[in-house]
Amino acid sequence: MSEVFLNNKFVGKVNNGKDYVNQLIGLRRSNKMPFGISALYDDKTDQVFIESGSGRCIRPLVVVKDGKPLLTDNMVEKLNKNELKWQDLVQQGVIEFLDSMEEESAIVSLKESNLSPGDTHLDLSPIDIFGLTSSLVPFGNYNQGVRLTQGSKNQKQGVGFYAANFFARMDMDVNLLNYPQRPIVTTITNEILDMDKHPCGQNVVVAIMSYKGYNMEDAIVINQGSIDRGFGRSTYYRPVATEELRYSGGLTDEVSIPAKDVKGYRTEHDYRFLEEDGIIYPEAVVEEGDVIIGKTSPPRFLSSLEEYNLATTSRRESSNALKHGEKGIVDFVMLTESEEGNKLIQVRLRDPRIPEIGDKFTSRHGQKGVVSLIVPEADMPFTASGIKPDIIFGPHGIPSRMTVSHLIELLAGKTGALSGRYIDGTTFEGEKEADIRVELLKMGFRENGTETVYNGITGEQYKVKIFVGNMYYLKLKHMVANKIHSRARGPIQLLTRQPTEGRAKEGGLRLGEMEKDTFVAHGASLLLKERFDSDKTEVPICENCGLIAIYDTRKNSYFCPMCGENTEISNIEMSYAFKLILDEFKSLTIYPKLKLKSKY
Repeated sequence: MSEVFLNNKFVGKVNNGKDYVNQLIGLRRSNKMPFGISALYDDKTDQVFIESGSGRCIRPLVVVKDGKPLLTDNMVEKLNKNELKWQDLVQQGVIEFLDSMEEESAIVSLKESNLSPGDTHLDLSPIDIFGLTSSLVPFGNYNQGVRLTQGSKNQKQGVGFYAANFFARMDMDVNLLNYPQRPIVTTITNEILDMDKHPCGQNVVVAIMSYKGYNMEDAIVINQGSIDRGFGRSTYYRPVATEELRYSGGLTDEVSIPAKDVKGYRTEHDYRFLEEDGIIYPEAVVEEGDVIIGKTSPPRFLSSLEEYNLATTSRRESSNALKHGEKGIVDFVMLTESEEGNKLIQVRLRDPRIPEIGDKFTSRHGQKGVVSLIVPEADMPFTASGIKPDIIFGPHGIPSRMTVSHLIELLAGKTGALSGRYIDGTTFEGEKEADIRVELLKMGFRENGTETVYNGITGEQYKVKIFVGNMYYLKLKHMVANKIHSRARGPIQLLTRQPTEGRAKEGGLRLGEMEKDTFVAHGASLLLKERFDSDKTEVPICENCGLIAIYDTRKNSYFCPMCGENTEISNIEMSYAFKLILDEFKSLTIYPKLKLKSKY
């Protein structure tokens, strides 16, 4: 007798567990039971497990009987002609869905050509095991597994042509590649997803070699001539929006150029771009501090007396201005209504982004790198046929990461560019590496992808052959212009008197515990005195009771709230945060007595 478990609960026993499971599977294949139910017979424990819960991952597989798949060529033809639907195949039991539990009892073949008599199922396609972005990586079967997932993650961050109606949309910080291209080395997913309509990279010539040590540790060197011809150029779009809100008592916001008597009036220079309606005009070149939409709001807190006062209360300034480090050109101004029926003004800014040192680029194989040098075209190395690479890629990123498909894509891209065709690089099913090599050899190039290269500065021939080819490169959305941040002095927080946090607020750069240790290790510990005084303050301390004393500015004298005026008071340097904790101790009725002694 075999025990039966339904969704991990014991429900009874059957005489023959194996036959019982085969019977269940037969019912499912003949469409007499829902396709989402899975069954497994465990012969070691003589138990039957049946799963019907929602939320399980189930994958479709072609059923194989006697070493032959039930999906015939005739059926595939009917599918192409729309005479047969997917659901029909499921109902006929040609395709069934298996979850991870039932898959334990199945032997799944990757390809039809690999079928053996013991196989029970066949994959619909070998690239079934990948997600959408992973299947876009060409020749993925030559890659190490982790690099494949990293390559797919990188593609999601690529700057490309994300929507055809971008000019009519107000999306938060969006990047748009100015000259996107379709990859030479493509995969079947490219066609299925219609990726040609929204590409995300460009085909470039890549040479794998070192260049004066500038491409150490994943850094890449870029040809200035390529940038001049449009490589990696993109535009950054960002919206600024405001709404005329209504408040209690019939008060409303007003979009206009603020009058000079308004609380918080900026300077006339800040409002110089505003037209009569208080909104900026298109194509204005703006920088930080410039007002985009002028707006005044009613005063925040009205006392009961002021509410009935006939005299107009002073309004406050609440314009939208560019924050620290922002700049751009006004691209588009839109006036509309919000859901509540208030006037809504949206202004879109654009900022052209030309590749610069520190911008991030990647291939589709997780080989990401940062631009370390932009070389004048005249100084770039050149091949015997006069080709100058757009990107010089460091060779040390290949051996340890085992991204062989990165090299094969270079080879295939070169062949495709020379023969003027697209190359199918679908994982498991793409063109064979050997065929690509033969085709490259026929066109008069070395079949291993290497070429004779000359030094662009001295004209000397390099003593080694350099691997050169064409590759699809992506510019990532992580750009220096969005991340660069520095500060000397600036705004501080009200409570702790320490610098504000974050780039948007013009915040300080924190030197933490670990950074402190590096200074000490370098023997520069005295520098910490300068570094750790962002909230330095001088506090008068009574030497008798050890509490904080008081300085009277009018009398220019000190006194202690405990001991009076006839006591010794010294000014002590301390962090304002320490002064705060002393105050907190007092509030907890703890006596924080400071014992002073001379420095010397």
